Amino acid sequence: MKISVIGAGYLGAVHALTLAHLGHDVIALDTDTARIAQLARGEVPFHEPGLAELLQEGHDGGRLTFTSDPADLACAQVHFLCVGTPQSKTTNDSDLSFLMSAVQALRPHLRPGTLVVGKSTVPVGTATVLEQVIAASGAGLAWNPEFLRQGTAVKDSLVPDRLVYGVGEKAELACSLLDAVYAPLLERGTPKVVTDFATSELIKISANAFLALKLSYINAVGEFCEQVGADVVQLAQALGHDDRIGGKYFHAGVGFGGGCLPKDLRSFRAQAQSHGVDALDEMFSLVDGINADARFRTAETAVRLCAGSVQGKRITILGASFKPHTDDIRDSPALDVAAQLAAQGALVTVSDPQAQDTAWLQFPQLSFEREVSVALREAELVLLLTQWPEFTALDPGQAATLVRRAVIIDGRNALDGSVWQAAGWEYHGIGRAGMVRASRAAV
Repeated sequence: MKISVIGAGYLGAVHALTLAHLGHDVIALDTDTARIAQLARGEVPFHEPGLAELLQEGHDGGRLTFTSDPADLACAQVHFLCVGTPQSKTTNDSDLSFLMSAVQALRPHLRPGTLVVGKSTVPVGTATVLEQVIAASGAGLAWNPEFLRQGTAVKDSLVPDRLVYGVGEKAELACSLLDAVYAPLLERGTPKVVTDFATSELIKISANAFLALKLSYINAVGEFCEQVGADVVQLAQALGHDDRIGGKYFHAGVGFGGGCLPKDLRSFRAQAQSHGVDALDEMFSLVDGINADARFRTAETAVRLCAGSVQGKRITILGASFKPHTDDIRDSPALDVAAQLAAQGALVTVSDPQAQDTAWLQFPQLSFEREVSVALREAELVLLLTQWPEFTALDPGQAATLVRRAVIIDGRNALDGSVWQAAGWEYHGIGRAGMVRASRAAV
C-alpha cells in the first residue's frame, strides 16, 4: 500500500519505518525541514535501539520518501496522523494546535475511499470533530492509538500486544484498510480490538494513568517502609507474585518522567474534571503529587547525607535521560534532582551515554561528562538516577577508588546494595531503611 505518515518526530519516525519494514511504500512529512533532510540522508534524529537499522533497510528497499510538501501525500491510500499533542503551557489540557494544523494541511489532498488514521493521544471527542472536518472529502477516519515505550519502541511496533481500531461513520472502510496495513501482524495472531471513537481515545491515556498510579503507589509505600525500617524491594517482589497485581511497573524510585506519562496523567485529570468525574481528578492529582515528592525527597536525602548543606559539595549524577535506552530528557527526574541540588550551591556533574548533547543546552548550571570514570573523580556523593546498563554494571570497588566519599543514593534500586556495601560504600536505596542501617553498621 501507499501510506503517508504526518509528523516525523518520535512516534511518526518509528511508525513510518515500521510500515516500510512491513512492505508498504511510505512517505513521511514534517514541517521541520532539517529533520526531513536528516532522515533522507539515512540518519536517525534521536536515539532508539534498532531504529537506525530499520531506516537503512527502508532506504535500501526504496520504500521510504521524506517530504515537507503536503501535496506529495495525494497518492497515499492511508494517512497516519503522528504529530505531537503536548501539554498546554497554561493548563493541564492537551495542546491540539499541531494536530489541527496537520489535518488542515492534509484536507485538500484527500479523496473518496482514502482513510485518515489518528495515532496521537487526544482528549475524548477529538476524533468526532475531525471526522466532520474531513467529511466533505469523502475520506474516512479511524483512531488507532499507539502503545510505544521509549527504549523498546521498535519491538513494540513490530510485535505489538494489541491493535485498537476506533471507528466512526465509515467503519467498514476503516477496518478493511487497517487490516491491509497491519496484515503481517494480524497473520501472526496480534489481537485486534474494534471500538467506537471515544473508547479508542481513552485506552492509551487510561493505560498511562494506571501505570502512573502503580508507580506512585509503590513510591508512597516505599516512603512508609523508610519510616518503619522495612524494605520496599522485598515487599514489591512479594506483592508481584500475586498475578492480580504483577511485578511490572512496580519499582520504587525517584519517580517517572518523559513526554507521555506526566502529560497524559494531567490530560486525564483535565478531561475527568470537565466531565464531572471528580474522583479521577482527585485521585490523579494525588498521584502527580507523589511523583513530584519522590524527586524532592531524593534531593532532600542528598542534602542530609552532606551534613545538611550541599553548598560547594561535588556531587555526581549518573543519568540525564528520563529512562535508559533513550536520549529524551523531557521531565527527567534525574535532571530535576540535579537542578535542585545545583540551586542549593552543589557542584553537580552529570553523566549519561546518550542524553548529554541535548541536556547541557537546557541546563547550563550543570557540568556534563560522558566518561563515568571522569565524572566520579573526587565526588563527595553519587546518585544513580537513570538505570543505564553502563551504570548498573559499574565495579563498586574500582568506583570507590575514584571518589572522595564512597556514599551512593540508588534512586532506582537498581544496584545490589550488599555488593556495594562490601566494597566500602555507604548505600542508600529508595524505601530501604533496613539496607541503610546495615550499610552504616558495615562502615
